[in-house]
Amino acid sequence: MNLKTYFDDTKGLGVLSTADGDGRVNAAVYARPHVMEDGSIAFVMRDRLSHSNLTSNPHAAFLFREERPGYKGIRLHLTKTREESGTELVKDLCRRCRIDDKPDTVRFLVVFTVDKELPLIGAGDDHP
Repeated sequence: MNLKTYFDDTKGLGVLSTADGDGRVNAAVYARPHVMEDGSIAFVMRDRLSHSNLTSNPHAAFLFREERPGYKGIRLHLTKTREESGTELVKDLCRRCRIDDKPDTVRFLVVFTVDKELPLIGAGDDHP
């Protein structure tokens, strides 16, 4: 699936799940990810629990349910590859935040590789 086209054209609700180094899990509502030119995906996030978890455990899962009747969407298994903060790219990609209105708010652009893509419901085609 072309994730850039999918997330550009599809509205819905996303949930990013992370766990800390001891396995304590967190789930948080997130907007659609940004799909980068190399196929990686990125989220703009504040320094809260999800970001903190990713400092000790780079693995995450993103569930996206499409905004339509029924249960259609995707699940992505992710691995963090890098992050940055205070850059023009963070400002450019930040859809819903007003960095200029709150200059003291630190936001991070966290970039992930997509390890596995699954449908919202079911195991997918490559699972027995």
